[in-house]
Amino acid sequence: MSERREAGIPPSSERGPSGPAPEAPRAGNVSSLGEIEALDAQYVMQTYGRTPVAFVRGDGTRLWDSEGKQYLDFLSGLAVVSLGHAHPEVADAIADQARTLLHVSNLYFNDVQPRVAARLDALLGDGGRVFFANSGAEANECAIKLARRYGQRHGGRDRFHVVSAYGSFHGRTLTTLAATGQPQKQETFQPLPSGFRQVAFGEIDALATALDDRVAAVLLEPVQGEGGVNSASPEYLLAVRQLSDEREALLIMDEVQTGLGRTGRWFGFQHAGIAPDIVTMAKALGNGAPIGACWARADVAAAFAPGDHATTFGGQPLAARAALTVLDVMAREDVPQRARRAGTRLTEALQKTPAIVDVRGLGLLLAAELEPGLDASDVARRSLEAGLVLNAVTPSALRLAPPLLVTDEEIDDAIAILATVLR
Repeated sequence: MSERREAGIPPSSERGPSGPAPEAPRAGNVSSLGEIEALDAQYVMQTYGRTPVAFVRGDGTRLWDSEGKQYLDFLSGLAVVSLGHAHPEVADAIADQARTLLHVSNLYFNDVQPRVAARLDALLGDGGRVFFANSGAEANECAIKLARRYGQRHGGRDRFHVVSAYGSFHGRTLTTLAATGQPQKQETFQPLPSGFRQVAFGEIDALATALDDRVAAVLLEPVQGEGGVNSASPEYLLAVRQLSDEREALLIMDEVQTGLGRTGRWFGFQHAGIAPDIVTMAKALGNGAPIGACWARADVAAAFAPGDHATTFGGQPLAARAALTVLDVMAREDVPQRARRAGTRLTEALQKTPAIVDVRGLGLLLAAELEPGLDASDVARRSLEAGLVLNAVTPSALRLAPPLLVTDEEIDDAIAILATVLR
């Protein structure tokens, strides 16, 4: 931080697009877009439909591409860099840890991992245990395995089923894909693991019908991010909690995209005032460093014995140090409050923007529904050309998820770009 201030560069949270910003370098080792595309086509598995831009540097809410063009990032790497790009405290912590101890096996203790677990447990109400992974899919994989283990121990061999919702997205491993309520994503990889069923999101009667004595857990997102930014009502989540208790099923909340301040609370389920049995998170936890976590009530976590679940890299010192620093900054900045305030400003501005007919979501996870006849993918492409990063979350809706430290000026600039594109 001090080096940046000595260089005359204020922290990201003190800058707007019209304020001082570092010039984008065109270093000799930065390849052109054409060179990058050619290398990618030759050596990288073609599993992504990439947009033709290569980002090479970020600072706060800004990105620069390989050609030196500047952008406002209102997607945050899909809700990952909640503190903005290259946050100086996180960068310094990662560099310091890399010089100190990068990795040891989970066969041994490390001094950072349990401190991160304690911080997460405090945010979730105390009395739980945490398993660390590398991603959201792995955190959900842990949750599903844990729920099955717990269910079979307390309800018999057949109690291993998991009920989730249509429109949900829980990951791309075979197990989390089976839990995902999007048949079009599942079709290519059939047959998927058994024991999963989906019901309509937000319909408690449908869930009640599905919850028989074979069900170990209910798995839900408080806001279906990849499903179109659809929020569960507090009344629905309260009813789900009550029904799960009655049927003796665990309640798993997938907070991979919503967790750690993005919705205006530390976790999305807190808007309903409920207490889940298992909570998963990832994305924002490392601000770009790959780390995920699965928290569970202590009695539920006790269903795992040593050897039941493991990972090589999960919770290693480097990723854990990044997470610990992220949590420090988030607490100091009170990111839930910032997300509520900035989310209100962004929502109101979107509602006033011509060609946007509806805005949904919570905090700084929003979808802007476009008027009939507009193609969200085309609008997202033209917005990128104009210097604004967002994406089409459905054919008719744009997703906006800027860093939680976004400034009022940056919100105003983003809206101005989007309004111009829509005109």
